[in-house]
Amino acid sequence: MTQPPAGGPTGPAGLPAPSGAAPGPGDRRGGARTASLALAVVLLLCAGGGVAAFLTLRNAESGEGAPEPSVAVDDFLTAVYQERDAAKAARLVCGAARDQDQIRGKVAEIETYVSTHQNPRFRWNTPTVDNETGDRATVTTTVTVTTADEKITDQDLRFTVIRRSGWWVCEVS
Repeated sequence: MTQPPAGGPTGPAGLPAPSGAAPGPGDRRGGARTASLALAVVLLLCAGGGVAAFLTLRNAESGEGAPEPSVAVDDFLTAVYQERDAAKAARLVCGAARDQDQIRGKVAEIETYVSTHQNPRFRWNTPTVDNETGDRATVTTTVTVTTADEKITDQDLRFTVIRRSGWWVCEVS
């Protein structure tokens, strides 16, 4: 009498089971393994989605924005040109545009200007809302710099502000 091959499933009379044969009762572990694997993949996708949401929203606006688009721009200009406070200016910018290095660079540029000119004073007209549609507005103003030696320069600025728990500056051009 011959013995079936060691370690493999066998068919009738000790012959190997034909390929493609229906699984027997001992093969249920394969279905449980597949279900476990599918559950693990689903959990991984959910965890990945949670991490992605966190990374997307971590720079989102926190606190209250300004009550009006023009107020958001005025507060931003005050923080940059008069107070020269990069941290305060950053708190007035929408999360998508909140680049600390760029804001610090702009404030440093203003400080350099102040140190190289005779007592410069910065002022601007009341920001004007040129276009407001839903949660987005375009605001313009002109910043005027006057020095003690009577030098005057104007710079026209255009701001894009968005509304999310108040109004936030998102772009300056």
